[in-house]
Amino acid sequence: MVIQVQSLVKTYDGVQALRGISIDIARGGIVGLLGPNGAGKTTFVEILEGLRPGTSGSVRVLGLDPDKNPVELRRRIGVQLQHTEFPEALTVEETFRLFGAFYPTTLGVPQVLEAVSLTDKKKAAVRSLSGGQKQRLAIGLATLHDPELLILDEPTSGLDPIARRGIHEILLKLKALGKTILLSSHYLDEIEALADRVVILRSGDIVADGTPMDLLAKAEGASTLWIAIDKTIDPANLVPGATFEGYDGVLLRYATKDSTAAIVGLGASLKSSGASLLDLRLKRPTLEDLYIQLIGGPAAVQDTPEAARLGSHLGGVAHRRSRIPGETARVCGRWQTARASRVLRGPLHHRSGRPSGRTLRLPARPRRTTHPAGADAR
Repeated sequence: MVIQVQSLVKTYDGVQALRGISIDIARGGIVGLLGPNGAGKTTFVEILEGLRPGTSGSVRVLGLDPDKNPVELRRRIGVQLQHTEFPEALTVEETFRLFGAFYPTTLGVPQVLEAVSLTDKKKAAVRSLSGGQKQRLAIGLATLHDPELLILDEPTSGLDPIARRGIHEILLKLKALGKTILLSSHYLDEIEALADRVVILRSGDIVADGTPMDLLAKAEGASTLWIAIDKTIDPANLVPGATFEGYDGVLLRYATKDSTAAIVGLGASLKSSGASLLDLRLKRPTLEDLYIQLIGGPAAVQDTPEAARLGSHLGGVAHRRSRIPGETARVCGRWQTARASRVLRGPLHHRSGRPSGRTLRLPARPRRTTHPAGADAR
């Protein structure tokens, strides 16, 4: 197992962000993590990354305790934060070489540039990149040291559909290479399309866990069936087991709890009447329908006392955002620009793996140095 969690509890000032969750994640594939604000997703992910300890319970990531073996773990995982700032004066290629210098070994920079479709931007300054290109840069940096596990926090947040599709293609390529990917997202259609397994959190508990098809089978609600035929037949009797709801243009619209039985009944009706089917369209309940079924409407997930209190306690840490280029803090084997980060203050001590309390200021351009693998840092 890549991830093993047993009875994990995390408490902030008497508020339980995680309520004794247990989950095992096997090697390979994409696991989608869903849940509303305040559900405990960020806390869960940060415990896996070694950014914060649990209050009680057991956590193993790649066989390691994230709290006791942070340095070794960070060499074996890759993390893409929800919001990441890079030294904007550097080019894309320089950024890769700079981050690569933080690891004992890395993949070749040209190989990673090609994998995230940034080869044509390698000489471009980071400040000139679009939002989608910056997200591809972040994913590329997360994969630079060829990690066994990738933890991606909303990698397509705020992107247009074309940029989102580009990120999806990268994730599918990584999956094909045998990588294990834990993907947190608020886009349910994205999780439904990409994930091999879906985990839904609500108020610190896992309320659903399974393949998208398994979860969809549990979704309440009717399927919608649209059909068009070449004869005039009473629509109320055309599809046994379905309720005729009206017309959408030339299409007859039906609602049914059992779409398979409805289609079989439709076939029998067409055969007995001699009519031919011109068009048939079916919409089953979606992952979004199940999500709302489990989580509730907006009133159930917004502005709850626990979510508000937890959000106030975490502040900017919940978003893990930093804005100050030039000062860095090492986070999960990555270097995220930050000013006295509330998660880790300063670079890690080279022996203990603990924050040293110091900050490291980067020059506008890195000095000419030698990459561990022999590549020039410039």
